[in-house]
Amino acid sequence: QASRLLELPYSSFDDDDDDDDDGHSLPAAEQEPGVWYPKVSPFGHCVRYLAFLWNLLFLLLGLLILAVGVWGLLAKSPLPGAERGVPLGSDPMLLFVLAGLAASAVSLAGCLGTFRASPCLLRFFLGALLAFGGLEVLGGLLLLLARRRLREGLRDLLLLCLLRYQEDPDLQFLVDEVQRSLQCCGLESYRDWESNLYFNCSAPGAQACGVPASCCQDPLENGSVPNAQCGFGVLGLGAAAAGAVVHPGGCGAALGSWLRGQAGAIATAAATLVLVEAVGAL
Repeated sequence: QASRLLELPYSSFDDDDDDDDDGHSLPAAEQEPGVWYPKVSPFGHCVRYLAFLWNLLFLLLGLLILAVGVWGLLAKSPLPGAERGVPLGSDPMLLFVLAGLAASAVSLAGCLGTFRASPCLLRFFLGALLAFGGLEVLGGLLLLLARRRLREGLRDLLLLCLLRYQEDPDLQFLVDEVQRSLQCCGLESYRDWESNLYFNCSAPGAQACGVPASCCQDPLENGSVPNAQCGFGVLGLGAAAAGAVVHPGGCGAALGSWLRGQAGAIATAAATLVLVEAVGAL
């Protein structure tokens, strides 16, 4: 009986070792002496693979945004010996480059940290997500508290777009899309385009005393090809005659009304983005 009692713990220990060998533990040849290796369950493997695929998706998205930004900067690069029309610091494509770099770096850290089980990379990934989420929440609160200053800043931005309309193709495209979709012209009215150096009535060239074609009520003029000169000479007409050719209302009020109407959709998109970042952090 004494010998049987001595054998029982040894037999139980051997059975546990056999169960561990049948599981997901490392082989004895690959284990370091004195280091305990936890047993990973199938659920843990599933969570690990899902986290890797989640970060890989955002890594590809960040690289796509980065590629769009770099392509935009290279497409507007000046010829050798010529000056750049728009300063690099105020180029809208720079935002795509910075956003793509940030998303790619954080997603790459999440991929490598999940794949290699690196605590350092995972801490960096979690800290970056918490920082981005905090900045988004802080930005939302500032927008709610400083709505008046936001309207003034938006007005100054639109005025700057009018003044630099011909200098930046991206800015020109943005202004044309806003005027065409909201059916507006200028900031307060179509006469705001007189502040542009190229559309001013005292400027030389065919665009003098005119407005962009995106201001026209019927740019096609009952045809199939848009008439790029439909707004020429509008600033020299009277209010009634000009109102029959272009949209007389400005884009400041129209854009403000559109933003107020889309407040729910914007809030939903912001909440979804924060939720996605929270899921990635978990």
